[in-house]
This record gives sequence, structure tokens and C-alpha cells, in this order.
Amino acid sequence: MSEALSVAPPRRALPVAVWVILGLLVLAASMAYGQLSQVLPPQRWAELLAPQTAPQLLLIQYVVLPRMCIALLTGTALGLAGTLFQTVLRSSLAEPSTLGVSAGAYLALSIALLYAPGLLDDGREWVAMAGASVATLLVVLLAARRGLSPLALIIGGMLVTLYCGTSNSILVLFNQEALSELFVWQAGDLTQIGWANVQFLAPRLALALLLTIALARMLDTLSLGDAGARGLGVSLGMTRVVGMLLATWLSACVVSSVGVIAFLGLAAPHLVRLGGVRRLRGQLLASPVMGAALLWLADELMRRFANGLPTGIASSLLGAVLLLWLLPRLRDTPPRPGDSRNHSRARALNPWRVLPVAGIGLVLTVLMLLFVSQGPQGWHISDLAEIRELWSLRAPRVIASLAAGAMLAIGGVIIQRMTGNPMASPEVMGISSGAALGVILLFLMTAGRALPEGAMLLMALGGAFITLLILLGLGWRSAFAPDRMLLTGVVLATLTGSLSAMVLISGDPRLNLLLSWMSGSTYRVDFPDAWTACAVVLVLLLCTPLTARWLDILPLGGVTAQNVGVPLARARLFLLLLTALATATATLIVGPLSFVGLIVPHILRMSGVRQALPQLLGAALLGAVVMSLADWLGRTLIYPWQIPAGLMATFIGGPYFMLLILKRKA
Repeated sequence: MSEALSVAPPRRALPVAVWVILGLLVLAASMAYGQLSQVLPPQRWAELLAPQTAPQLLLIQYVVLPRMCIALLTGTALGLAGTLFQTVLRSSLAEPSTLGVSAGAYLALSIALLYAPGLLDDGREWVAMAGASVATLLVVLLAARRGLSPLALIIGGMLVTLYCGTSNSILVLFNQEALSELFVWQAGDLTQIGWANVQFLAPRLALALLLTIALARMLDTLSLGDAGARGLGVSLGMTRVVGMLLATWLSACVVSSVGVIAFLGLAAPHLVRLGGVRRLRGQLLASPVMGAALLWLADELMRRFANGLPTGIASSLLGAVLLLWLLPRLRDTPPRPGDSRNHSRARALNPWRVLPVAGIGLVLTVLMLLFVSQGPQGWHISDLAEIRELWSLRAPRVIASLAAGAMLAIGGVIIQRMTGNPMASPEVMGISSGAALGVILLFLMTAGRALPEGAMLLMALGGAFITLLILLGLGWRSAFAPDRMLLTGVVLATLTGSLSAMVLISGDPRLNLLLSWMSGSTYRVDFPDAWTACAVVLVLLLCTPLTARWLDILPLGGVTAQNVGVPLARARLFLLLLTALATATATLIVGPLSFVGLIVPHILRMSGVRQALPQLLGAALLGAVVMSLADWLGRTLIYPWQIPAGLMATFIGGPYFMLLILKRKA
């Protein structure tokens, strides 16, 4: 009777992720079949097994098939690396791009290509591994004092990525011919001529998969927490170190083979988890296959609809859009009210005593910028006659850099207070990247024509404003969680980088102008540009008394602001417009790269200036000093060559801000 009543256990349905992977693979395979059929009819495919010299057969044997294989291998490696990083660091936002691993590997390869090309003959993966390891170690050090929290890791990765990108941009400026071939490779090009890269990557990926299988049990225990893992006898430190080294090595191998493929290591594990794969062992199996399917499909789409463009551009664009969709669904703890306030023990000072000192410093800085320079005979102080002679060349740059620094610093104060996030700034949050994106889109639409300055300002303003709307839209749903907002900035910076790479390989005759602008050069600034920037600064300063009360209250939270009578929607819209105007105008002068909007508010808070109105005024003064000094150093340190102001500000400000993070208590 009991046998008759027994019921077979129901079959467990396959996770949705499995069907998604199968669908992606079928779609990619069908597109590959169609393209292969155009090159060689299917009835002749058997000829590929025999040695042949026909052009169609050689094309398939040494170009088409290796490209398919490298796409599958690269996608598998990045999917596995992303899962390992996210598991070991317990951060759903970790992957080679967001942790600075890819940027470090790319910078190391660029340095080796310039100064030690012999290292790349047989040891390119170890050169990339060295750069990736240094970048990873730096990120871990930056996040260690805050317990390797997801937010701290993303901040560290963002800073390392930005600094490596800045250093590489400086190398490109002075070695453009030697590094021109890296433009396409930097964007992640899967084009192959022969099987060398496949033979390089395949055994290394196989070894990584075997090591991952051996580590699977220990990695699985990390989800139990530190106490649970120790109770099972697992060495947490060793497991994390081995997992980090394995993921870093995989990332370095990919970068040394095909370049930087951004966001794939983030998208694949998230899609697998959203598709119902909950256990780590299942994710370690499914994520590499998902990465392979995604990259293969992206490559087939690029070959069909945009042949000639690197597949890494498609991966970055698709990954960025996917990540924007994923951000509201990430399960991270939002910050508690008041978490964003400054915990520095700096004694509060009377700001009205600090501001005159900053003003005197600004006057002295301007005098130095105008009179002190380096020429063919070395350093010298110009007399009044020489100043009059060089006034039309030197004064616009000084005025524009002063105004740009003031605008970025004011924008940094506004965005930090409006979002309650002390790590926010126009550059970090992607607002500068949004402004640059608008100009790049105008560049693409004008197709060879000169860029009108009025249209550039409007497009930059529109890009900055749309970026701010996206930031606040995502922040509203997550109580302005800093990790989401920072990651949005990383996404927008990646979008800008992808479109920039598209322009770099287009061969457009205006390329040098765009490169100069993107690097933050004030070389072509004239008096109309300088006076326009001054007018914007004046508008911002006139508006500061109107916004001071709002900015004093908004860090306390939206509910508190409404209870004390702040018109929340109107206040945020007005502050958005001010920030967009400041960022767009400053970006047109010094480009999207700078740390001024991030560092200056921190310096003021550390100095004890904490109220909104004096902080805005002090930011204008100090930001003007910092950016103008960066411009002056860029045009004098290595005379007659010049380093753009934006790159110089980032190159100097990056380490300083890293030191601030290292000194900051958890």
C-alpha cells in the first residue's frame, strides 16, 4: 500500500539562466553560420580539414575561426574572473574593470612597449600580471581600513583606474606614434591573424578552471561568513589570496591577448544570479559559459553591423546599459542618515578668517602664474614689457584655468551636500563624463565639420544635466547609496571611453583637437572662452547665498529638509542646473579629467570650514588656485613640452586623495 501511494519527487526546473545561455549561444551560432556561409558555401566546409591555399579557406582557417575561439575563451575567462572577484571580496560590484585590474595591466604593457619591448616577446602575461597585481594591491590597501567594504573597494578601484588612465594618457601625448597601435587594442579588439592568441590563452584558461574546481569547496565556505568558515577549518586569508591571484592572473592574460574588455566580468555573474543560480558552485560553472555566450554574440553583432570596430566597444556599451538596469536591483545596505557627515576631528574654525587667507593665496598665485615661467634660458621672472607682449597668449589660459577650477570645486561642494556623499564630485560621479559624452556625440554628428563653440556648450550642458538626472533617479530608489552613484559614474566614464575609442580609430582629421581637449589642455583657449567661463563663475557666486540654507539642510535627509520648509523638488532642480552649468563649462576648458571637485571640499572640511556658504566661497578660491597651478606646472615643468592642466591635476591630485583615504578611519 505504501509503495502504491509513494510519489516520485518532482523534477527541479532548470534555472532561467541555463535557457538564457542556450538562447545566446544559439543566436550567436546562427549568426556565425550565416557569415561563414557567405564566405564559403556549407557544402565545401569539409575542405577546411585538408591543407588548402584558396583565399576563402585561408580566411576562415586563420581569421574567422580563431576570432570565434578567442571570443569564447575571453568571455569564459572574464566570466570566471568576475565570479572569483565577487566571491572573494564579497562585493557584487567587483570585476576586473571596476577594481582597476585591467587598467593596471594595460598601463604596464604600455610602459613595457616604450621602455622595455624585449619583455613582451615571451613574457607579456607577466608584465600585465605585474601591473594588474600592483593595481589590485593598491585597491586592497585603500579599502583595508574600511574592512574591504564594497563601497571602499569601488572607490579604490575607481581611483586606481582613473590614475592609470591618466598616466597612460600622458604617455600617449609624448609617444603618440609609438603607442598609436594601442588605440584599437585598448578598446578590446578580437581580430585575429592565426592561432597564436588562442594557443596562448587556452591552456592558461584550462589551468585556471582546474584550480577553481580545486578551490570550489573553500570558496563556497566564504558565504558562511568569517566565523562559519573558520569553524570548518578553512584558512580565510589563504583562500582569499589564492582566489585574488587567480582572478588577477586571468584578467592579465586577457588584457595581454586582446586588450581591455570592460564590464563582461560584472554582467555575466549578475545575469546568472538573476537567472536563478544561487549556489556558488553553480555560478562558477554558469558564469564562464554566460560570459562566453555574451562576448561571442557581441562579436558577431559587431562583425555584421559595425565591421571594423573593436568588439570591446560593444561589450562596454552593452555592459554599461545592462549595469544601469541592474543598479536598482542590487542588494546592498543603504547608508544610514548622517553617515555622510565628516568625522574628522579637525577643530571648527571661523571661516571668515580662512577665506581672506585663501584670497591672498589666490592673488599671489595669479602673480606667480603671470610673471614666473621657464624659457629657452631656464627659469626667469618676466618684466612688465614681456608681460604686455605675452598677455594675449598667457592671460586667457590663466583666467580660464582659474575659472574652471572654481566651477569644478563649487560643483563638488553642491553635489556632495545634495547627495550626502562625501566621495561625490563632478568627475567621480560621471557628470564631467556626461558633459564630454555630449561633445563627443556632436563630434560624431558633424562628420568632418568644425565644432561650433555654442553647440559644444549646449551639448555639454545637456550631457551633464541628463547624467545628473540619471544619478538622482537611481539614488532616489536606493536612498542615495554611494556605491550605486559611484558605479553610475564608472559606467558613464566607460561609455565616454568607448565612444572616444571609436573616434580614435576613425581616422578623423580633427582627432588631434579632440585628443587635446579630452586630456584637459588650455592651449587653444582665447579671451572669449575665458570671459565666458568668468561669467559662469559670477552666476554661480551670485547664486550661492540663495542655495546656502538648502545645502546646510539637505545632508540631513529629504524628510528633515521638508519638515523645516525646504521646497525639495525645486531646490534639487535648481542645484542640478547649477551643477550641470558649472561642470559643462569647466569640462569644455579642462576636459573631463580632474580631481579638483573631489579634493577641494575635503581640504576645506579638514580645515574646519563646514558651513555651506563659506565652503562654497572657499571652494571657489581654493579650486581656482589648484587648477591654475596645475596648468602652470603643466606648461613649465618640462618646457618646451606641455602636460594638459586636466591630466596634471589628476596626476598630482590622485596620490593626494589616495593618502586621504588611507588616513581616514573606517
